[in-house]
Amino acid sequence: MKPGRLITGAALACLLVCGQHQRVHAESITSVEDASAQEVVDGMANKFARGVANTATGWLEFPKQIYVTWQEEGPAKGLIVGPLKGVGMTVARTLAGAGEAVTFFISWPGFFDAYMDPAYVWEKE
Repeated sequence: MKPGRLITGAALACLLVCGQHQRVHAESITSVEDASAQEVVDGMANKFARGVANTATGWLEFPKQIYVTWQEEGPAKGLIVGPLKGVGMTVARTLAGAGEAVTFFISWPGFFDAYMDPAYVWEKE
């Protein structure tokens, strides 16, 4: 593995771990006015990390939607409808991630809440 890819992977993993740690605490805050400066910075960091993660892993929605559709509605729909859902969700998650990364300093929606539910591709719906 190239050193640049190793550093990039380590940085992404660090962002994801930090983002998950702060996520639990940030959900109890309702507005920027009610939060301390540290909580606002933590919310921004979490939103940025989530945005970078979703931009980088949005493509995982394609196989995920095939699998989920296959499990819930059977093999035929999994092979026909799953890829269509996967393409749509890939575009949606990647764009939402880019939007979160670019607008990390804005406390919308809510207090730096995720644009999509679930917040990450690997979480259950």
